[in-house]
Amino acid sequence: MTAADVLVIGGGIAGISAAAELAAHMSVLVLEAETAPGYHATGRSAAIFIRNYGNATLRALNAASAPFLVAPEGVSEHSLLSPRGEMLVATEAELPALDEYASGASGLEALTPAQAVELVPILRQDRIAGAIIEWEAQDIDVDRMLGGYARLLKSRGGQVVTAAPVTGITRAAGVWTLTTNDGSYQAPLLVNAAGAWADEVARMAGAHMLTLQPMRRSAALLPPPGGHDIRNWPLFASAAEHWYAKPEAGRLMVSPADEDPVAPHDAWPDDMVLAEGLHRYEQAVCEPVQRVEASWAGLRTFAPDRSPVVGFDPEVEGLFWLAGQGGYGIQTAPGLSRLTAALIAGQPPELSPVTVAALDPARFIS
Repeated sequence: MTAADVLVIGGGIAGISAAAELAAHMSVLVLEAETAPGYHATGRSAAIFIRNYGNATLRALNAASAPFLVAPEGVSEHSLLSPRGEMLVATEAELPALDEYASGASGLEALTPAQAVELVPILRQDRIAGAIIEWEAQDIDVDRMLGGYARLLKSRGGQVVTAAPVTGITRAAGVWTLTTNDGSYQAPLLVNAAGAWADEVARMAGAHMLTLQPMRRSAALLPPPGGHDIRNWPLFASAAEHWYAKPEAGRLMVSPADEDPVAPHDAWPDDMVLAEGLHRYEQAVCEPVQRVEASWAGLRTFAPDRSPVVGFDPEVEGLFWLAGQGGYGIQTAPGLSRLTAALIAGQPPELSPVTVAALDPARFIS
């Protein structure tokens, strides 16, 4: 039996970053079902920081996370961000979606169709009725971020146990006991950072499930279209989220921007969904897709209101939720990890009371 002050289920960026922050105050142990941290959603992310991405709660989290991503003290000696930009293009039918995205946003610049094509020469100018760009959108070095948080956790005495799927959860005398294939672990506090499996962990712990829904998101890697040098292209996307494309290590990643509800599993792309998404992308550009070099899929798990779920369970003592990050988990991890550490340590959160309340799991449990 191994004991700690806090057990964290889930070794993605959410669990590892929260554990690293918690380890400054108490002993922490992370249990990860796979053979390495970051195997699922973390390792399959588009990896870009977009300040205006998401609802009002998520935009507050983005703003709170930005300073750390620029100066990640304890995690990396250099910024985790590098220039990219995000450009949304709209057909005539997509103009309302473009206007909705821009509503309440900051740092956006309107572009003419000609300016959009100057930035991404393969776009069909005749199909562009409107365009905007967020110049400050930046790539995130996810590998360096996850590795840095893992080193910080270790330096503070924390542990990560891999290949340790949790098969049983019980609580007695104020202590959780978690059973895995190779041993048992105990702690008075349990952090549920299990991603797509968070509701299943809650069920095992005797808590209400919050109807968190994993959604499949697919992507394909294409050769540089038309032989263009794409390194400095921004991420460019349909304003109605019918597809998006992003330079990735000299090639172009294109996603159908799919959100298909699925059960928790090791995700793979649906060939038809991928083909339909690539077709939508092809309608917006003048270079056809000649070859798919690789494809993959990941799960983005959403709460019903599409805001993360972070806070103590209102009914089950010692259970803390850190789940439902959707497609925002990488860029919000610094803010959510600090919030987790503050709430568990009984310290005042950096985030506003309105934002903290909007994340509280109690909003789903009457």
